[in-house]
Amino acid sequence: MTAPTVPSPRRGAGRAGSPDLLRSVFRQHAAGVAVITAQDAGRPVGFTATSLNSVSADPPLLSFTIGTGASSWPAVRDSEYLGVHILGEHQSALAGLFARSGADRFGPETGWVEGPHGVPVLDGVLAWLVCRVVGRVPAGAHRVIIAEALVGDPTGEGRPLLYHQGRFNALRD
Repeated sequence: MTAPTVPSPRRGAGRAGSPDLLRSVFRQHAAGVAVITAQDAGRPVGFTATSLNSVSADPPLLSFTIGTGASSWPAVRDSEYLGVHILGEHQSALAGLFARSGADRFGPETGWVEGPHGVPVLDGVLAWLVCRVVGRVPAGAHRVIIAEALVGDPTGEGRPLLYHQGRFNALRD
C-alpha cells in the first residue's frame, strides 16, 4: 500500500515515506560530528558518526547508530567499552579520514593514546568520553548503541564541527 500524500504547510503535497525522502530531509538537519573508537583484538578501530544523542543525564547515557555492514561493526558489536569524541571545526580532515572506507584511520597522522579500559582516545578533540555499552537495539540494517559515560574530558578548545548538506562545516556567527 502506498502512503498517502499529505498537504505540506509550505509546498503543497508531501512525498511518500522512503529512504530517499529520509536522506533528503536529514540533509537539512545540521548534526554535530563525533568519532567512535573501540579495540578489536588489540587493534584500534573507529568511525565517524553524526547520529550521537544524549539519552539521559541520570544515569549518564548516550546513543549512536552504526550499520551492520560497516567495517567497525564487529568491534562495536563485541566491545564492552567505547570511546566517543566530539570533533572541533579544525578536524574536518580527521572526520573525513574516519568516514572513508579502507582508510588507515590510526596511521601516523592520527594522534591518540590508549585510554581507560584500553579504549583509543583521540588527541585534540573538543570533548571525549569512555563509555560502557549497555544496549544494542536492532533498527533496520543498523543498531542503536546505548552506552553509559564512565569517564571523560569536556575541556577541549574551539568550536564544534558540523555535518550539513553532505559536507563538514563550521558554525557561522
